[in-house]
Parts: sequence; structure tokens; C-alpha cells
Amino acid sequence: MPDPSRPPATTTDSGIPAVSDEHSLTVGPAGPIALHDHYVVQKMQHFNRERVPERVVHAKGGGAHGFFQVTNDVTEFTKADFLSAVGKRTDAFARFSTVAGEQGFPDTVRDPRGFALKFYTDDGNFDMVGNNTPVFFVRDPSKFQDFIHSQKRLPDTGMRSNEMQWDFWTLSPESAHQVTILMSDRGIPSSWRHMHGFSSHTYSWINAGGERFWVKYHFRSDQGIENLTDDEAASMAGEDGDHHRRDLHQAIASGNAPTWTLSVQVMPYADAAEYRFNPFDLTKVWPKADHPLIEVGRLTLDRNPANFFAEVEQAGFNPSNLVPGTGLSPDRMLMARIFSYHDTHLHRIGPNYEQLPINRPHSPVHSYNKDGSMTYHHAGNQPVYAPNSFGGPAADPTRATEIGWDVDAGELARTAYEKHAADDDFSQPGTLVRSVMGDEERSELVENIVGHASDDVSPAMQLRVVAYWTRVDPGVGARVAEGLGLADGSAPPGAEMRAAQELVDARAGTA
Repeated sequence: MPDPSRPPATTTDSGIPAVSDEHSLTVGPAGPIALHDHYVVQKMQHFNRERVPERVVHAKGGGAHGFFQVTNDVTEFTKADFLSAVGKRTDAFARFSTVAGEQGFPDTVRDPRGFALKFYTDDGNFDMVGNNTPVFFVRDPSKFQDFIHSQKRLPDTGMRSNEMQWDFWTLSPESAHQVTILMSDRGIPSSWRHMHGFSSHTYSWINAGGERFWVKYHFRSDQGIENLTDDEAASMAGEDGDHHRRDLHQAIASGNAPTWTLSVQVMPYADAAEYRFNPFDLTKVWPKADHPLIEVGRLTLDRNPANFFAEVEQAGFNPSNLVPGTGLSPDRMLMARIFSYHDTHLHRIGPNYEQLPINRPHSPVHSYNKDGSMTYHHAGNQPVYAPNSFGGPAADPTRATEIGWDVDAGELARTAYEKHAADDDFSQPGTLVRSVMGDEERSELVENIVGHASDDVSPAMQLRVVAYWTRVDPGVGARVAEGLGLADGSAPPGAEMRAAQELVDARAGTA
């Protein structure tokens, strides 16, 4: 029987008792360390490898466990089992993050926040990999890597560059909606508990009768929205670089479990073809006047991780994790993420990352994938191929669902989305500025833009910043120009300003 008054004995990773926690095996007190001191060698080797590669994006973050509970009947839209009955409860895990910064970055930088969820349903894992914004900077995955590079660091100095960011944004007019949100007061949430989460992408649902629908997911914070000013965020970065991570942990530890209400926007399948703009364009929102929010349920986070590395750093989310009743859409960014997310997890945490406890489904797994680095689950004497005659698992199309969509036959080509009547890049951010923001919010927007574009941004680039915001809203553009010292608000634009406006207009025509 172990003695409760004594700590357990230290062992090697193989469970063998260790001789000492403090002293290496040496040739006498002053002699060299012996190479065959396998315990010290093992400790050093493991230490050298105890960090997996950090995420290329969303590197800094935190997370928590909880549950999702259905509060409203949505079975007319989906046959997804975890949404099949009011009151049904599903275990869940959430990870929040900043996008551009590395592991050591302060939590309170101006940046979108990742909002990734994993639901451990009876039909396997359902993942939603979203942000705290309903749109994104680009609509085609060919530009995603370039966008991220523009937000990272210069190759020569290793420094981040506002000039580089504005260069990409002003040459990519589809970014205007997201950049408007980023530069608004919502660009720096006061905590993860006080921000909404969105699927951003359009997904699909299918009901038991085979009817298909397009959907967008909205997780609205029940704590309300709270944000930080630039000055407050800078002060907090100096006081506590882990402010958001600490806030979530302490709130849950104190019994103040945060919650979010999930609602969806639903579009009948056939309506997408005739909608006034492309409903699958990731840079646009669906107006709620057209598609009001329909409540689905509530997400509660009530348990902190017991081991941050095992549960937060090794968590792998994948938008291809779609349970029966749910599906994809023609959103190009979404289709690319189906490949990209799984591929990055294979690189970062290995080919069997889904066997890790945080990623392992709570439902049974019957797969023909086998072996590979760090395989933990083995099927014993089960067949390792299909088809087979020995009782191995077989696909059941009556349980599974793949939601497709109609595609007009056409030439294989590299083109933009087909234009709809109201497809343009500046109308929605302009509406956000003029119709959603109040006077104080518009003033904060201008102040944030001017502050960001004044920090090591060249005069030539500042002219493009003004032209960009003038296309979003002429009033905001004029105030940005005045704030940057480029115009007095009344004189006509000079030749350099006209050239900048022509460049932005020309790029807008390439969308």
C-alpha cells in the first residue's frame, strides 16, 4: 500500500523508478557526466521536443470545456442528431485566439479573434472554425497565404509592418468590410467572454425529408459586447499580456461560466441563385431583414483545462468535421479550408492527432486508417481493407449525409465569382459605417485608422489609405485625410491623390 504521507516515486517515462531528481551520473564529484545516464539524457531529449510547432495563424490562445444545449426546435431545417430535440445536451470544447501574433504576443492587440468549437456528438465530432467577425479579408484561397504574410513580419528585419498591411488591403478592395470591423471599437474585445462568434462561412443543412437549406451560424455573447480602446489595450498589454487567457480561466474558476446563444440565418436552397449578391462570398453578410436570426441553443463553458498543452495546444479543429444533417457550400474559402486544416494538423501534431483525448470523438471510430507515428488505437485482428469478407466496417449511406449543390457545366478556368446585381466591395462596409455605427463609433473608427496609418506608413501609402476609405464612405475618407495631414477637407485632391484613387478604383474592378 502506498504511504499517503510520502509523495509518489519519480520514474522514467517507461515507469522505471528514478535514482535521483537532482544529480547526474558523473565520474567522481568533479568528473564528466556519463552518456549512459539515460534518465538525464531522456529528460534533455524530451525537453528539446516538448513544444510542437506553433500554429502559423491563431498561435496565441486559450480554451475551455463545456456543453451545448438545444433550446428551440430546428428539425424543419436539419436532421442533425445533436440538434434533434429541445433540451438535448452535447459536450463541447472551445478555443479562442488572436490571428496574426505569435505565442508570446499580448492578448489585447488589434486583430480578429478565432472562435473555434468542437461538439462531441453521437455521430462524431462537429467542428466550427470561425472568428469573432461575420466576414473575412479575402474571398479566394489563392490570396489567403499572401494576406497572412502581409500581417506577419518582414523577411529582412523580422518586424511587423503597417505599411505592408495597408499595401495589401488597398490593393484588395474585398478586404474593406473586414478592415472596417477591425478598425472599429470591436477590433479589440475586452475579453473572449464579451465578443460574439460567427461561422462566417455559409454552410448547408438538410432535413429528414431531404430539403436543403443554406445557413450561417451566429454565437452571440450573453455577457454583452465590451471592447477596449487603443490606449486601454496598450496599457493592458504592459500590465498583463495574457489578459484574455486569464480572464476566461478566472471567470470559470469562480463559477461565472460564460454563455453564448446560437442562432442561425436560414436561406432556402433555391433562393441563392437569384439573391441580389453572391450569398457564398465570405466578405459579405446576409442582412437580417432578409434572413432573421432563428435561435437554436446555448453554449456554456464551465470547465477549465486540466493541462493546457494537452487540451488547448494539441486541439485540432477541422471544418470538414460535418455530421449527418450538415454540409458545405460553394464558398471557395471554405472548400480550401477543408484541405488546409487537416493538412496543418498532420504537420503540427502528427498523422494520428485525432486519437489524442482532446480530439478523439466520444462516439465509436471504425476506420481503415492504420499505423503511422504515435498510433495509439489499434483494431486488433479486424480487417484493414475494404471491401472484405471478414466483418469489417461498411459504409452506410442511410446514416451518412453528403449535401451537394447544382453546378452549371462550364470551362475549367481561373475566374472571380459570377457577378450578381449587388456584388461590390464597398456597399456593405459603407452601410456599416453610415447606418450601424453612431457618431461616437465613427469617430473612434477614424481615430483608429489614423493612428494605425501614422505608424511607419509612407506618405504615398497614406494617400492610398485615404482613397480606400473614401470608397467606403466619403465622410470617413475626408476625416482620415485630415487626420493624416493630407488635406484640409475642402481643397480638391491633387494629382498624387487622384492617382491613388484611380489605383483603388482599378483594383475594385478586378474583384
